Amino acid sequence: MKKVLWLTALALIAMVNMPSTARAENRVTPTPSGGQVEFQIDGSGPVILMIPSLGRGASDFDDLSRRLVRAGFTVVRPEPRGIGKSTGTMINLSLHDLAADNAAVIESLGGKPAIVIGHAFGQRVGRTLTTERPELVQAMIMVAAGGKVPAKPGAGEALLGSFRLDQPAEVRMQSVRSAFFAPANDPNVWRDGWYPYVAKAQLTAVRATPVEGWWSAGSTAPLLVIQGLQDVLAPPENGHMMKEEMADRVELMDIDGAGHAMLPEQPEKIAEAIIGFSRKLTATK
Repeated sequence: MKKVLWLTALALIAMVNMPSTARAENRVTPTPSGGQVEFQIDGSGPVILMIPSLGRGASDFDDLSRRLVRAGFTVVRPEPRGIGKSTGTMINLSLHDLAADNAAVIESLGGKPAIVIGHAFGQRVGRTLTTERPELVQAMIMVAAGGKVPAKPGAGEALLGSFRLDQPAEVRMQSVRSAFFAPANDPNVWRDGWYPYVAKAQLTAVRATPVEGWWSAGSTAPLLVIQGLQDVLAPPENGHMMKEEMADRVELMDIDGAGHAMLPEQPEKIAEAIIGFSRKLTATK
């Protein structure tokens, strides 16, 4: 009997200490343009919405999402247009269109301001969202923030080569290494998960949207900028420029041993920075 009670007590303790997954589910919500966005919602607590990198899906945030759920946040991961069940025109897009997709997700959750994370291309969408719909964004977190300081020579070509799925795998992975990863890091964690059709439409959106319109991410939202010191696509000088221009609005963190991919390269450091920043914000609410 004592053994049974002891095992029951251990089971109860384990259940108490498990991260909340009761709310984990997939949802779909319509967008103003007549399409829809598929998104996953996990956890409980303040909402953090994540926007992924160029031509990549929400699964890039799997590891970070688990860490944030354990830290007491609700994590919302929309799939970009053209991935999963997310739909909408892929022709003549602008960042305004893609920002509206993410605004629709926040509104579907009740419209309470969310903390928004954008990785690489995703931070351009997030900054556009923060500029146009400040009432929906509590703060903006930029991972691998670019925009004004040009990419290093050859980085753009390597970026495009990463999406050449017709190339031999090892040739293409050399492009992935050159564009996205610091020299000492293994690019094979990003061997899969590339959507060339989506990337093409997103690059059109970048070219159609002047950087001056979204660079400052509005005028009031607190900003966390996390830069990889070995990032050749979005050199860390971009973050330093934002810090100089916007001063106390910007919390800046440089991470050594990280390129443009960042999330799989330095997951612990990035999660620690995001959790600390987000807890400071939500503690004052």
